[in-house]
Amino acid sequence: MHIHILGICGTFMGGVAALAREAGHRVTGCDAGVYPPMSDQLRALGIDLIEGYGVDQIDLKPDLFVIGNVVSRGNPLMEAILDAGLPYTSGPQWLSENVLQGRHVLAVAGTHGKTTTTSMLTWILEFAGKQPGFLVGGVPQNFGVSARLGDIAADTRPASGHPFVIEADEYDTAFFDKRSKFVHYRPRTAILNNLEFDHADIFADLAAIETQFHHLVRTVPGTGRLVANAREESLDRVLARGCWSDVARFGVRGDTPGFRARGEPHSFDVLKAGVLVGRVEWALQGEHNQMNALAAIAAAEHVGVTPQQACEALGQFANVKRRMEVKGEVKGITVYDDFAHHPTAIRTTVDGLRRKLAPGTRILAVFEPRSNTMKLGTMKALLPWSLEEADLAFCHSGGLGWDANEALVEMGDRVIVADTIDSLVAKVVKHAKPGDQILCMSNGGFGGVHDKLLKALA
Repeated sequence: MHIHILGICGTFMGGVAALAREAGHRVTGCDAGVYPPMSDQLRALGIDLIEGYGVDQIDLKPDLFVIGNVVSRGNPLMEAILDAGLPYTSGPQWLSENVLQGRHVLAVAGTHGKTTTTSMLTWILEFAGKQPGFLVGGVPQNFGVSARLGDIAADTRPASGHPFVIEADEYDTAFFDKRSKFVHYRPRTAILNNLEFDHADIFADLAAIETQFHHLVRTVPGTGRLVANAREESLDRVLARGCWSDVARFGVRGDTPGFRARGEPHSFDVLKAGVLVGRVEWALQGEHNQMNALAAIAAAEHVGVTPQQACEALGQFANVKRRMEVKGEVKGITVYDDFAHHPTAIRTTVDGLRRKLAPGTRILAVFEPRSNTMKLGTMKALLPWSLEEADLAFCHSGGLGWDANEALVEMGDRVIVADTIDSLVAKVVKHAKPGDQILCMSNGGFGGVHDKLLKALA
């Protein structure tokens, strides 16, 4: 089958493309913006990419168009597809019907940490010899790709099918299907990692997102498992609406049933109902990663991996590209790249870096409010809080509909705002000193700011 994917360079749709290619389909695709690592991965797979959404792509005559949620009405190619009455579907629907049937699906949901936790869980299952399939919204460095089918040669009954781990996003499916992506996946194991307000462009409030999470809970069978963060009142409300599966909680206190950590985030014991079941020694920092690890351990247990074996696996976990990834060092100044974009994620990322640095080391936080929620200014009041641990903050204000200087005024002379990437780079270089840690945070390509900084600092 020939499928043509609209919006192919998004992390999710790029993963769908990789899976379709591995399954033997002919895959082509188009997008308006192309940037690594997804573009590199697609080209390496031999997938032809077309820039833009020209109506002439109808002439490719694919058997099916798969539509990403970046595509909306008014898109010229989509309008041509509709006018011609050609077959189309969404990425999550295609995945559900062509990849996930008969698999033991492990879905990782949450406002933060989905990509990292999905990667941890996938690596644990790989380490344990489960040969899982996976689709991650990033590139796990233990694998070097964002998606693969895994071992599919087995009994295809759902209860015994081979595992498939998927990052389960609550964002909507497509312009013609406004349900959250994750309702298509029908997981047998589901991680509910955390739940805060986000995606202000499609959700009116936190209660609306909680409703979508409960739709996910409704799809987990009675023999399934929900792995839930014990510290989130929002998740308590979700489960109080109705729960039909076993619940394994993590982040519990004391000897409460569930999983908890004892020790620092980089070196900690794992306890289940107060009993020591393993120890994690790794290079990752931050309490958020410690919590991600507990979630992954609890989920892996549901497919027969012992907590001790999971802890051993995490000791060899190499994280994900664009998660505190070191891009280079010049004159004693280190430049990092990170995907953080929600205020809570920004705060935990900066705090995680702070914890591993020697006292007195400066952190220069360089960020762009790029997500739809941040562009709308819904969470602008939280930015000073999110940047508390940074010595200096540099905000790229280009394209915002609100005044970044006004939103960040309480930070005083610790914040600098620039409306272009080049001026942002110039301001950072002016203030940087040997020994500084420059932490760049964005959920997009950030205009190549990392390479521009390294070049300007040299």
